Amino acid sequence: MITGINHITLSVTNLERAFDFYQHILGATPLCRWHQGAYLTLGNIWLCLNYKPDFRPNPHPDYTHIAWNVQVQNFTTLKQQIITSGAHIFQDNSSEGESLYFCDPDGHKLEIHVGTWQTRLAAKKLANDLWQEVEFFV
Repeated sequence: MITGINHITLSVTNLERAFDFYQHILGATPLCRWHQGAYLTLGNIWLCLNYKPDFRPNPHPDYTHIAWNVQVQNFTTLKQQIITSGAHIFQDNSSEGESLYFCDPDGHKLEIHVGTWQTRLAAKKLANDLWQEVEFFV
């Protein structure tokens, strides 16, 4: 049985730039760094940065992204740090809870979000006109 996410690995073209972004903008805790990569943690998630100088991000115009939990009291400050860093904002928030959709320096689509799957389902259950024919299991 799967018990959770073990780690997330992202290819990066500039290790120092990516390390700085994740540590100083998103608040990741560094674990180690070497010439080909770095390990950090964001919350309880182990993040691996894998240096690939020839990596070419292929930003698809779809919704595929990684969303990070943020406590409501920290959302506005973190959102401002991300915007001030010059990160590309790729989508406006139209869902329940506070969210910011942005790209890291290598074009990986990310989100910071206040809320849980429980708050999302509760919002969907209240918005009957927008979520017709939804089959709920919980």
